[in-house]
Amino acid sequence: METNLLSKSDRTSLAILDSAYALISSQGYAATSMRQIAEGAGLALGGIYNHFSSKEDIFQAIVLERHPFYQMLPLLKETRGATVDEFIHNAARSLVDELGHHPEFLNLILTELVEFKGRHAPLVFEKILPLVLELGGNMTAFQDEMRPIPIPLLMRAFVGMFFSYFITDMLLNNLMAPELQANAMDVFVDIFLNGIKQPLPDNVNNTEEIE
Repeated sequence: METNLLSKSDRTSLAILDSAYALISSQGYAATSMRQIAEGAGLALGGIYNHFSSKEDIFQAIVLERHPFYQMLPLLKETRGATVDEFIHNAARSLVDELGHHPEFLNLILTELVEFKGRHAPLVFEKILPLVLELGGNMTAFQDEMRPIPIPLLMRAFVGMFFSYFITDMLLNNLMAPELQANAMDVFVDIFLNGIKQPLPDNVNNTEEIE
């Protein structure tokens, strides 16, 4: 909704959330005070309590309205591919690009996990479940290529792969040789799709032990 169509109260609430989002993303939840949030929103400290009862109330509103999943799931919905391999590769690249443009997304997720122990996650899940189920409907085009894995678990595994790539890239990228950096995302996706085991020879079935 355009800002100029909002009521004065809604515009003020939005300014508070913008201020809190910027502060918490850059310096963390514990280091952010209500006074800082109010100043960032152009309010006196007392004015902020006309809209939110506490700092956690503000953070919960941020999580419910601006969680990265709300950005990422629509990107997955728009992803195209002729095969499941192409689809997953395209989806992973799209998400990595998006998160690269919004490093604050990861800070928000880590704040929720570390400082709140995932307390708000059930509320987020309720909001994103319809998007997950809709995405699952799109995945049926590849059902002949895939094992019969429940879509919520498949999504959980994919998101886990994606975030593990991004976090380890932040931590280790500068320590790794350039040739290990170049195609790291493709390697992660290949492991996600095919695992780490060598395929069995054609003349050996899955129940036989390879000498």
